[in-house]
Amino acid sequence: MRPVFAFLLLGLLCACQLNHANVNPESEDDIDNDFAEFDDDFVEASYDNSATAENADSSKGVPGGSVSKENVDAPIKRTVNNDDDDDDGLVENDDEFEHFQDEEEFEGYDAGDTMEPPIDQKTEPKLKIPNIPLHFRTHWDSYWMEMIMVAGLLAYFANFFAGKAKNARLAQLWFSTHKALLDENFALVGDDGKVENENPGLIKESESLYTLWCSGRTCCEGMLVELKMIKRQDLVSLVAGLMRPQLDQAHIKIELSRGLMDAFVFAVGSKKTITKVFKEYTDLTKFCSLVAKPEERYNVPSGFGVLSEIPEATSAILESRVITALNKYQSYIDYLHISDQFSGQVQQEEGSTLKQPETKAVLLAGFNLPKHAQMETIKPLLLLIFYLMERLKTYRMSKEGKAKADKNRLRVEEEFLKSTHAARAEAAAQRREDKRKQEKERVLAEDDPEKQRRWELKEQKRQAKKNAPKMKRLAVKSL
Repeated sequence: MRPVFAFLLLGLLCACQLNHANVNPESEDDIDNDFAEFDDDFVEASYDNSATAENADSSKGVPGGSVSKENVDAPIKRTVNNDDDDDDGLVENDDEFEHFQDEEEFEGYDAGDTMEPPIDQKTEPKLKIPNIPLHFRTHWDSYWMEMIMVAGLLAYFANFFAGKAKNARLAQLWFSTHKALLDENFALVGDDGKVENENPGLIKESESLYTLWCSGRTCCEGMLVELKMIKRQDLVSLVAGLMRPQLDQAHIKIELSRGLMDAFVFAVGSKKTITKVFKEYTDLTKFCSLVAKPEERYNVPSGFGVLSEIPEATSAILESRVITALNKYQSYIDYLHISDQFSGQVQQEEGSTLKQPETKAVLLAGFNLPKHAQMETIKPLLLLIFYLMERLKTYRMSKEGKAKADKNRLRVEEEFLKSTHAARAEAAAQRREDKRKQEKERVLAEDDPEKQRRWELKEQKRQAKKNAPKMKRLAVKSL
């Protein structure tokens, strides 16, 4: 029994071995090789590509583009068998876009409707160049804007040189007309004595402003003449002057000697100018009042206004000779201004100044200049200025007039002090505070504790006295 059992066992083992060889036909070399399955995949992929190419060739040869079932099923069956393999051993095919070459993938798609026709590279493209008109033509009509600008510039520069020359001729004519009279009354004409001037005379400040300084005469410190011409060199100013006519003027300012004249303020001139200077100058604003009906009261020409502080002083200045000159040269006299409290124009912020402005005695005059041929006609106006200087030197007011003038000046000073009281109090408090700070720094700088202690005690007493309520002491008489 034992030999029979052994023989059956050996036969069973041989049958199992044969069955295993049929199921897994791989060789032992493939088992040992780790990359055997990659080689199989590469072989299978090659087989699939060759099968696909053969199917494509065979489909072209078949009428109607039909493909046999065997050619289509062959790669499909091979692909199904490949799915049983391990995914980790798959290698992608190099030709990723192989399906685009397969015409069966795009059945029913008409590529000719949307695809652009092929471009023949041998033929050159035809370019259509439109006819664009040139902006810059050769006709002069195209440059009318530039021509206007050039003409405007030429007109401006031509007017500049012409107006500049005319103003210079007018100023020189005035100086030559009055030079003899100025030399008779002043020791120095055209020289202020500060800067060496080889050719004394008019000083050109601008194209429309000339100045002349004269000194060396009694009753005055000096006389400044300003010739303010129309800005003829400026074309824009000339056009603006058509709407608001202007005149060439000579402004004379004489600084009178201190104590020469009595204390009063006075002005006479055209109503337009008097109204203007009444608002601009401080002395006229604070001391004078506009006289009503000056033609009847002082016999001044119609169209003239008078600003007066002391009536008797105004009557003394506007005597018969002055009234005659005002009537004769009414068109040339712009204003006459006499003041012992002249401080310039009105300051916009009076509270900012803690001191009263410095005042001085002056004689101001403004004359309109005539044309070239009539320059000699205004020569007597300069004689009128010299006459007024001598008149101020000899005239003296009454006691009532002086008392009224002193009262007016005291009133103006009090008004100034009231307007600047807060500012002055603040400035004084600031000075005291600065003084205490300096004293404290000086005490702390010393190495004396006793002295520092006494200063702190003194400061505490001062603060306690400052914060204590104020009490008024009353004297009570005993019965």
